[in-house]
Amino acid sequence: MRRKLWLLEDPRVAAVGPARCRTEMSSPPETRIRWLLILWLFVLSAVAFLDRVNLSIAGANLAEEFSISFVQLGFVFSSFLVGYALFQTPAGRLADRFGARRILTAGVLWWGVFSALTAAIPHGIGNALAALLAIRFLLGAGEAVMYPAANQFVARWIPSQERGVANGIIFAGVGIGAGITPPLISYLMLHWGWRSCFLISALIGLAAGAVWFFASRDTPEAHPLVSPSELSFIAQGIPEGASGKAAGSEMLSWPAILRSRSVWALSVSYYCFGYVAWIFFGWFFIYLAKVRGLDLKSSAPFYATLPFLAMAVASPAGGAICDWMSRRFGARLGRCATPVVSFIFTGIFVVLGSVAKDTRIASLVLAGGAGSLYLSQSSFWAVSADLGGKSSGSLSGFMNMAGQIGGAVTLSLTPLVAKAFGWSAGFDTAAAVALVGAVAWLFVDPHATLSPSFGRSLSADSAERGGQASSETREPA
Repeated sequence: MRRKLWLLEDPRVAAVGPARCRTEMSSPPETRIRWLLILWLFVLSAVAFLDRVNLSIAGANLAEEFSISFVQLGFVFSSFLVGYALFQTPAGRLADRFGARRILTAGVLWWGVFSALTAAIPHGIGNALAALLAIRFLLGAGEAVMYPAANQFVARWIPSQERGVANGIIFAGVGIGAGITPPLISYLMLHWGWRSCFLISALIGLAAGAVWFFASRDTPEAHPLVSPSELSFIAQGIPEGASGKAAGSEMLSWPAILRSRSVWALSVSYYCFGYVAWIFFGWFFIYLAKVRGLDLKSSAPFYATLPFLAMAVASPAGGAICDWMSRRFGARLGRCATPVVSFIFTGIFVVLGSVAKDTRIASLVLAGGAGSLYLSQSSFWAVSADLGGKSSGSLSGFMNMAGQIGGAVTLSLTPLVAKAFGWSAGFDTAAAVALVGAVAWLFVDPHATLSPSFGRSLSADSAERGGQASSETREPA
């Protein structure tokens, strides 16, 4: 009886109306709609990486047709990430304000248009480089909505104790999308040319976006298939105000976000994450084909998929580990220990793989570095959802912006370092960056509380606290 009364009194549950919550005895069996939608976010994540990694595979053919050097191609890769990085924080704010359903649907439509425009660049165009730079920049701007919107969905739909696994599933799409891209794009190029790659990518994205629009809702209360028992379980695990339905809940101000030490530490570490990850997304296939001498028609596509398959396995595994450790040892150790260890092993694997003499052994060891890196992925997004609450889209968008800046730097810097000092030096640089990412996690506090009123009622807070107002405090254990 007490649970039934709680179910009816909770404002997030009551929002669906008395007809659905009249009694638990008359409710349908508990549903798992939240996990079905997480699985579709996994699909959208895979599609997003198909759209961005396809150029890495088709890049050599495209560069040959338009007489573009590898250094210029690196600028094209970076233009995507510049657009992607610049629009992370606006995309997160839009997701906070309008919800993940509409923002992600609009984003996927945008991806499809600009993927198709890549294929439409005429063969004899006067300045193909400028066209590619513009199209990839705008594609990146559209893809910026993907993970801030997904994190907004997680903050509203997924209880805190399940967020590691949920984010692990979503980011497993990164590995799957990037992993299927080399064989798929290679097959399409060999049979129908490089332009077909971008047209097929566009069609897949449009279909996935349509399913998301009709299947999803911004909140569990608004979804007609969520049972009262599932709604009750979700509500119990989401902090007050994170759903956006609680009375008096506010979005975080930018001063509150930017004054947080934990936000900056997360962002610095995610910059390092992006730097290392985009060596695999941007240059790994070309490295195997042009530097290691693997054949596009035979072994190169297979070995090029290994890092991304490792990412797909490691991402949910890392999420499960950090959820389990958080329950067992508390959030500070559970959320922070996994990325520290994973970054250290990433650096070791990257150094050893780059100097391995045998190409196949090098591919396996470097794949181990990619997998180790992605053990940390869930921790970033689980902590940002917990810190941001209702404003998790904005906070994670800021963090992800730092990650994509790191990716843009590595896409342009790595070929320059490789040209001057060799490819091993490029991987050694990535290993050093990974160690910086490990150190940054030592300054992350998952218990930190960001006050929505910071910057608007500072004087009132100062009077109440004796002039010692702070935008970030530790909750009692």
